[in-house]
Amino acid sequence: MRVGGGFVAELDRQQHEVAVPGDWTYASAPESRDIVHIRDRYGYFVDGEWLEPAETYETIAPRDEEALAAVGQGTPADVGRAVAAARNAYADGWSSLPGSERAKYLFRIARLLQERSREFAVLESLNGGKPIKESRDVDLPLAAAHFFYYAGWADKLEYAFPNRRPRPVGVAGQIIPWNFPLLMLAWKLAPALACGNTVVLKPAETTPLTALLFCDILRQAELPPGVVNIVTGDGRTGAALVESEDVDKIAFTGSTEVGKAIQRQLAGTGKKLTLELGGKAANIVFDDAALDQAVEGIVNGIYFNQGHVCCAGSRLFVQESIYEPLVAKLERRLATLRVGDPLDKNTDVGAINSAAQLDRIRELVASGVEEGAEIYQPPCVLPEKGYWFVPTVFTNVAQSYRIAQEEIFGPVLSVLTFRTPEEALEKANNTPYGLSAGVWTEKGSRILWMAQRLRAGVVWANTFNRFDPSSPFGGYKESGFGREGGLHGLEPYLRFDE
Repeated sequence: MRVGGGFVAELDRQQHEVAVPGDWTYASAPESRDIVHIRDRYGYFVDGEWLEPAETYETIAPRDEEALAAVGQGTPADVGRAVAAARNAYADGWSSLPGSERAKYLFRIARLLQERSREFAVLESLNGGKPIKESRDVDLPLAAAHFFYYAGWADKLEYAFPNRRPRPVGVAGQIIPWNFPLLMLAWKLAPALACGNTVVLKPAETTPLTALLFCDILRQAELPPGVVNIVTGDGRTGAALVESEDVDKIAFTGSTEVGKAIQRQLAGTGKKLTLELGGKAANIVFDDAALDQAVEGIVNGIYFNQGHVCCAGSRLFVQESIYEPLVAKLERRLATLRVGDPLDKNTDVGAINSAAQLDRIRELVASGVEEGAEIYQPPCVLPEKGYWFVPTVFTNVAQSYRIAQEEIFGPVLSVLTFRTPEEALEKANNTPYGLSAGVWTEKGSRILWMAQRLRAGVVWANTFNRFDPSSPFGGYKESGFGREGGLHGLEPYLRFDE
């Protein structure tokens, strides 16, 4: 007993020593890159084949600026070949294929994404900078879920739109952003294919690799040649796709400035257009909210994916009576966030996507300090190489400050206060954007009252950044128009013979 008692006492002493708050540390747990094979050079995937590019650029890993591959810089001629291939595939049977047959291809794609999810998650984090646990647990499951969901709609379009005789639009040009490369690909491709359209897709310049790997999924699924074509490049490639006279519909997700330019370009052409643009979401916390739950929602709302989220809750409105305890809890929570290698399973905040985006974040943060806001950044040792920014909170922020008006697209939160629901509503709607919002309160009637009056396409209640394929997503005002997801996401890819 004495031996046992001594052992137990020693164990208790050791446990007590390591249980001191702040002493917990995490051993490095990197995900292996070996599962991913990255080619030295990529061309364009057109008509089921790889075309050699005349010009290339390097795509890199934001975590350490490592050059990953040479990727084609698409020209108008390259885009023209892809559009022609899509048009031929559309006329050659894809548009008239029974919905039940199209559904089979979508189901295959979804299953293949599930089977190869680890491979895609590693590549997504390597090329984009987001933490592997987000790629693994959010992006890949949701991407597969979108293909599953729209596979289910492919043979039910006449029931979805009764008495309207839905028909595919034709060739869809799709331009996706760098913050959710594979997920945005799924959001765009799945409804377009389910409706019988063919596609030319342009990935973001900085994050093309998962889209190029997705071409192998198309090969495995035995999708007919030309139904999906992928052309990489910068904004010039996207402009060529928008200007193509043989494209029937454009779907764009990206900045408000580019979205406005596309809308001007297409005015009067008769092409269908959907735009999902920027945001400056309000996250509103009332004094009856569960504060610890709200803090977790606030952190998820703005620091998820390094704040590279159009619907990020970048403006936090706190009722005055709980302002001080909530900010104190939030600052303590920030001190626990782990910033570092995106491939480390312990990482909470990964690398900023590019040097240009890092410069944008730094410039706006500097403007917040200059205008008089109080900045808080937890102690944090950043890696020496790569693009990094410390999770940041601004307090004492006025509505007129740039950090409260302009989209930062980084891990930066502005905290403002309110006294009444009416004041919270007025301040929340005081923005040119209208993509999303969050409301934290225990009163269901208050949630409904706020949701009816907030000029935002998506309003979350006691949560934030929750997505489902069956739920439509989109914005008001300068956040764009049209919806992606759900039954609403089918309509932009259909025309109707009334």
